[in-house]
Amino acid sequence: MNPVVAAVVLLICSNIFMTFAWYGHLKHLSGSPWLVAALVSWGIALFEYLLQVPANRIGHTALDLSQLKIIQEVITLVVFVPFSILYMRETIRVDFLWAALCLCGAVYFVFRGAGV
Repeated sequence: MNPVVAAVVLLICSNIFMTFAWYGHLKHLSGSPWLVAALVSWGIALFEYLLQVPANRIGHTALDLSQLKIIQEVITLVVFVPFSILYMRETIRVDFLWAALCLCGAVYFVFRGAGV
């Protein structure tokens, strides 16, 4: 499998765990002590790291560090927006569009001239 594709797939999976670890406790553990929320989040984050570390190692064989980081940020937004709207029931805001457009610009500048 192409290392960029493999890295993107692993980063998407990693980001799903990360998003639940960072924000899921706001919905399910809001009445629990913060220490409980932190321990549950750390447990979820372990799975995020088990995917993220290999994703970055694989991705870095074909991408430079800035390209890998920008891909990560794009994936974060792609995972976070549906999570916040569908799972957390947040309202859709035009700011999501502006953030996505800014990331498109970042992708352009980081990848222009790259042979990826």
